[in-house]
Amino acid sequence: MAGRKKKNNFLLSFLTLIILAAGLLVQISTSFTVIMSDTGVPSPLIDVPQTGFSITKNGSRTHPDEQAAVYDIMRATGNDWATDIPDVCRGRWHGIECMPDKDNVFHVVSLSFGALSDDTAFPTCDPTRSFISSSVTKLPHLRTLFFYRCLGQNPQPVPAFLGLLGQTLQTLVLRDNGHVGPIPMQVANLTKLRVLDLHGNNLNGSVPAQLNRITGLRSLDLSGNRLTGSIPELSSPVLNVLDLNQNHLTGSIPDSIGSLSALKKLDLSRNRMSGSIPASMNGLTNLVLLDLSYNHLSGPMMLKGLVSLEALILKGNPMGSTLQGFKGMKDLMILVLSDMDLIGPIPGSLTKLANLRVVHLDGNQLNGSIPEKLKELNHLSELRLNDNCLTGMVPFGRDLVWRMRRKLKLHNNNGLCYDPDSGFQDNLGALLDSGIGYCSTGSSSSRTVQHASNFYGWFPSSSTGSSHKPTTSSLTLRRILAYACSTLLLLLTST
Repeated sequence: MAGRKKKNNFLLSFLTLIILAAGLLVQISTSFTVIMSDTGVPSPLIDVPQTGFSITKNGSRTHPDEQAAVYDIMRATGNDWATDIPDVCRGRWHGIECMPDKDNVFHVVSLSFGALSDDTAFPTCDPTRSFISSSVTKLPHLRTLFFYRCLGQNPQPVPAFLGLLGQTLQTLVLRDNGHVGPIPMQVANLTKLRVLDLHGNNLNGSVPAQLNRITGLRSLDLSGNRLTGSIPELSSPVLNVLDLNQNHLTGSIPDSIGSLSALKKLDLSRNRMSGSIPASMNGLTNLVLLDLSYNHLSGPMMLKGLVSLEALILKGNPMGSTLQGFKGMKDLMILVLSDMDLIGPIPGSLTKLANLRVVHLDGNQLNGSIPEKLKELNHLSELRLNDNCLTGMVPFGRDLVWRMRRKLKLHNNNGLCYDPDSGFQDNLGALLDSGIGYCSTGSSSSRTVQHASNFYGWFPSSSTGSSHKPTTSSLTLRRILAYACSTLLLLLTST
């Protein structure tokens, strides 16, 4: 098996939850329905099939003031062709949505710009001269405003006049636009917002504490900016997504985050947060993803009761504590605790997480043996235990090793060895790379590590003090010879 290779890279990613449509545009139905606003007051717009007005013969038309506003907005993004369309709602290009009122006059409720993928056909922007026109404030029924990669070569602040859309706007996405400057305080006037996404700009300043006024906010994504200061007290009762990763935020994680009971995704990674993880976060029973990696968090890791958690990523925080917790995390699939200065043994509680698929515990100071029950985790497909102080026999057999192959990383644990009868030797090539040899029994009752490289004599022993280092080609040849010798020896001993 030593000459057989297969590229099989695991992509660990968690897609950012952006709720662009849910609850924002009303569902299409075959009959006319009066739309209720969030306050329970009927909306002046009527829910009708979106394709109906494009072929209607009953004199429906777009409101003239809104049509003029759309022309301005399209010209501002370099889409001058739109001015040739006699009726923008009946023209029906992707990126504009309209709805009628009781008098059969259509109003613009959604505008989207930018090529998300090959499958989308939103109008693209001229990046050299595009800007957001103030004419958007002349669309009194606008619910969704979406700009993606539109202003990259003409960076400008997030317009303060967007705050004038507070009575209707429910989704504001200004993603990867190159916006500069602080988040304007006027954004807090958008009290009907459910989605605010300002990801991937060059915004600086702090996270406005006034965002607490948007009580119906469900998704807040300010990631990929240069925001500074601490995280303000947040109390939105329906917030599902809080993503502040890749900023320059400092201070501790506020206790108030524990009151965001509806949270499903919390990502504060790649900031400069310090202090300990607040105990209040243990009350986030709906949390699915928790990523606090690459901060300066310290203290004991006392997470428990996160019964819905599927991914826990704390990599790169100098916790300096023992590995503990996991109580109640029956759904946990991804556990990434690399480079955290963790000490002590791998706890047996880890082996009770039956749904684990990815476990990274590398780059710590863990000691003791590898729990034998880890091999009973049937879904485990990636395990990193390298660069620790683990000792004893590797408890894995042929099937598990073959399933994980190069995703099983055990190197730089000088006390580890393997049982020649376990079938582990079928992957001797990987073992030689890890420096792990077989366990042999000496005159005493304890097992000792006999490294394959030294046993077969093909590599210089580190104990000789020799400074000679074999070349890549000779190293490869010696590994092949070592594998051949091991196989021959096993055949001879089995007959």
